[in-house]
Amino acid sequence: MNRGTPDETHQMLENLIPLIKSIENVDIVIAPPYTTLNEACAITKETNIKIGAQNMYFEEKGAFTGEISPTFLKKIGIQYVILGHSERRDIFKEKSTLINKKLKKALLMDLKPIVCIGEHLEERETGKTETVIEIQLKDTFKDLSTVDMKNTVIAYEPIWAIGTGKTASPEQAEEVHVFIRERLSKMFNKETADSVRIQYGGSIKPSNADMLFNMENIDGGLVGGASLQAESLSQIIEAAAKL
Repeated sequence: MNRGTPDETHQMLENLIPLIKSIENVDIVIAPPYTTLNEACAITKETNIKIGAQNMYFEEKGAFTGEISPTFLKKIGIQYVILGHSERRDIFKEKSTLINKKLKKALLMDLKPIVCIGEHLEERETGKTETVIEIQLKDTFKDLSTVDMKNTVIAYEPIWAIGTGKTASPEQAEEVHVFIRERLSKMFNKETADSVRIQYGGSIKPSNADMLFNMENIDGGLVGGASLQAESLSQIIEAAAKL
């Protein structure tokens, strides 16, 4: 819910646009709060920035108070949508089965989904990371085609490395990304697995972006707190552009 007013979003984007206007080899997506989506779409219309939503529901219309329709997102020009963010899974208790429904609807509506998966600290410390990730992959991507998967972005979010003071090393992140790609290869095929963009989303900052993005299986980042300031976000984007 940060940067929740149109004025705040406008100022942040006004600061960011000139810093990254020359970057062409990076897909740049900003996902502001719903209250600022119209403003964000308008200000980035002639730029290299695309706008995404932070969540959506799997029904196009109906009595679902407080939810956002994918139809609404399409009509105002949204191109991406984040699904299954760790805060949605953790705070709002969203299950992978629900995220699977949202994912299928997003693909049907030609919205590019960024689907988050990840484990808690206790699960990592007890050696359950791969088990948790595998279950999330199977349930979240159930009944999807290879074409669907090629149009889907996965973001690995180690929940234990978000706001805890603990940090995943590039090697730890790469290890899980390799596992995700191996599982996708078995669920679909190697060509599909190799084509899926797998981002890292565990406290990316300008100070660690280079090291993370240099890992073979890390295909970009889902940036949290560092995205609230134009200068820090631009430095992360520049790190991605070096690859």
